[in-house]
Amino acid sequence: MSRLIVISNRVAAPKPEGEGGAQGGLAVALSAALREYRGLWFGWSGNKADTFTGHIDFQRHDGVTSATIDLEEQDVEEYYNGYANRTLWPLFHYRIDLAEYDRSFAGGYERVNQRFAETVQPLIEPDDLIWVHDYHLIPLGRQLRDRGVRNRMGFFLHIPWPPSRLLVSLPFHEGLVLSLLAYDVIGFQTEEWLESFTNYVERELGGHCEPDGTIRVGGRSVHAAAYPIGIDYKEFSEAVASPGAATAFERLKKSADGRRTIIGVDRLDYSKGLEERFLGYRRFLEEHDECLGKLFLLQIAPPSRGEVHTYEAIRESLDELSGRINGEFAEVDWVPIRYVNQGYGREDLAGFYRAAEIALITPLRDGMNLVAKEYVAAQDPEDPGVLILSRFAGAALQLKDALLVNPYSKEDISDAIAKALDMPKEERIRRWQAMNACVRDEDVVWWRRSFVEALAG
Repeated sequence: MSRLIVISNRVAAPKPEGEGGAQGGLAVALSAALREYRGLWFGWSGNKADTFTGHIDFQRHDGVTSATIDLEEQDVEEYYNGYANRTLWPLFHYRIDLAEYDRSFAGGYERVNQRFAETVQPLIEPDDLIWVHDYHLIPLGRQLRDRGVRNRMGFFLHIPWPPSRLLVSLPFHEGLVLSLLAYDVIGFQTEEWLESFTNYVERELGGHCEPDGTIRVGGRSVHAAAYPIGIDYKEFSEAVASPGAATAFERLKKSADGRRTIIGVDRLDYSKGLEERFLGYRRFLEEHDECLGKLFLLQIAPPSRGEVHTYEAIRESLDELSGRINGEFAEVDWVPIRYVNQGYGREDLAGFYRAAEIALITPLRDGMNLVAKEYVAAQDPEDPGVLILSRFAGAALQLKDALLVNPYSKEDISDAIAKALDMPKEERIRRWQAMNACVRDEDVVWWRRSFVEALAG
């Protein structure tokens, strides 16, 4: 078996059992992927150095070697806070109004990708498979090819790929997309994001896209396909059955005091639709005064990217909005929204999910959304809760038995909450069984094998 080299912006530090935030996405998926391979995980340490030296810090844990480098302050500001999170992230999530185009950002992005390539190249052996992850490192494949690396290389995008009419607003968009053609396999979360990519290739590059996923541009041929990521179902099921989850379950049930719980768990980000969710929930409270005092929304939203001003703005807005809704509807012994700005470990979240009768997951645009899948996996088969899910989350294409909503519509969200509260147990069980089968069968192992088999050729 070939060795697998995983390259991502950050390398997840090993955590004791049961610890961790609400992430569950890239870090958990890659940990699972590397457990079965004699692999190496390369990326940024998260630390800053006065001067970039290329020094690699090697660590070994659970059979996986990690190799990390420190970046300069300017690198972090231009590459990470700048181009990755103030240019590409908003643009790829259809927020062209928030995208910032600054020449220094683009320069820093290219420079850090070069530094990744220069540093990791000596670690690559001839038979290694190289798997690069996410929007931070799109040019890395081209940078490695320019340095003579001829290994099989794959790239997986964890976020949406925007329509051509949005992507062309990015300066030098053509060069960014052409750099993707240095990879042998390009993976997307859903067919929708794949179609957006192939549409761009045909319209803007004059390429040809064949039904089997082969894309030809000039003399270059690559394979592109959808590989929807899943959760580590076995590991998460163990977390659901753990003492920590039982404690969290009882904690939430006791504090609910007979009231029904609606839960949302999201990183604090404008793409998650939190303002729209709060407004939809407010509409429900306005339209269903018979439910006042009988339910509450628990919104867990750990902060992220505090260095980017748009994230400060969303936090201030949510603080104000949640306070206004609570002030309008609360009683002395009840508040309609419990808004929590901190992360919880996987076992705690598993217990909270199981204790909640409804999950309200309403991103405005999301590559996949693994919280929706975790909620399904955490349910009691005899009395499962109801998943309300944005139709604009990648997970909606797999979890068709969720109550799918338009997150921009207050009325749609309100109606879905009412339907979920009134849903008969037989219907809840039927919907849950269909969704759980998908979450179980198309898990992170299935995802990894699908991609790596394509990469191995």
